[in-house]
Amino acid sequence: MDDLGENKRPATIYDVARAAGVSASTVSRAFARPGRVSFATAERIRAVATEIGYRSVEMRRPMASGKQRRGTIALVVADISNPVYFEMIRGAEEEAAKNGYTMLLAHTRESGVIEREAIERSMDIVDGIVLSSSRMSDAAIRSMAKQKPTIVMNRGVSGVASVVTDNQRGVLRAVEHLRQLGHRDIAYMAGPEASWANGMRWRSLKECAAEFGIKIAFFEPGVPTMAAGAAIANEIMATNATAVLAYNDQLAIGFMRQAQASGFDVPGDISIVGFDNSSDAELVTPGLTSVAAPLHALGATAVRNLLVIAGGGSAVPERPVVLPTRLALRRSTAVPRKR
Repeated sequence: MDDLGENKRPATIYDVARAAGVSASTVSRAFARPGRVSFATAERIRAVATEIGYRSVEMRRPMASGKQRRGTIALVVADISNPVYFEMIRGAEEEAAKNGYTMLLAHTRESGVIEREAIERSMDIVDGIVLSSSRMSDAAIRSMAKQKPTIVMNRGVSGVASVVTDNQRGVLRAVEHLRQLGHRDIAYMAGPEASWANGMRWRSLKECAAEFGIKIAFFEPGVPTMAAGAAIANEIMATNATAVLAYNDQLAIGFMRQAQASGFDVPGDISIVGFDNSSDAELVTPGLTSVAAPLHALGATAVRNLLVIAGGGSAVPERPVVLPTRLALRRSTAVPRKR
């Protein structure tokens, strides 16, 4: 048989299969139906293909331009029951529809395992993926992004496009507000351990505490739900904290309801600040002060940038796109009084 390098013939699928140590059918699936091949195998096949100069039809075919309907985008969210995702989903879907795409929604129930399984099932039927608050590892996300155009919301992953809100400034605004009211002892109700945003918010709170000379305490409810916020409320109320900053509005609202049920006054005995400014923040009594993120813009920006990158119009940016936050003031915060 003629040597591939000497005769300069185009590399074939069989060359890739031999070099990667897999069957030709596996190579075919890796390019045409990547959801049927494991991340590790698909990554190895693509690396070999690049090395020997093989490019499949799928690799060569650009995403079409124009307004015609041309495919599907997957939007993967951690918890569909959390109102914070409602506006994100709407923004993403409207932007997708405007560009001729259908939106496929996947709910992962705060599980990185379920998230990965959902993506593998849909990989071969979508043209791009938007991950919102992903619970997968950075390595898994980078591997997936090599197989399909991908963008991440609410998390920064090196080598993958992302759109985030300004967590640092949001926390700063919340702490400045509480400090101006006279609070010097703040409890933080944390989000999931795997949440990038949770890590950013806790780090920002520690920086603020050091700068302003306030005391902070870390509480880990486990999951970012109303039930979890309620479950940890009495433990926090037994401390010297006069204010609570929650990872999200769901935790804050659950905490507020349980504190009130236990006979405490909000904001008289305890001030509460949530995060995300979801629709529920205005539906509780008192209204919840919350760090407001531009949720609709977050979803729309993610899809818009995904389509630009997937169409070859832009390289993956080195830094996340950061959208501004603001503090939405309501009646859940006030001057502290001695308990």
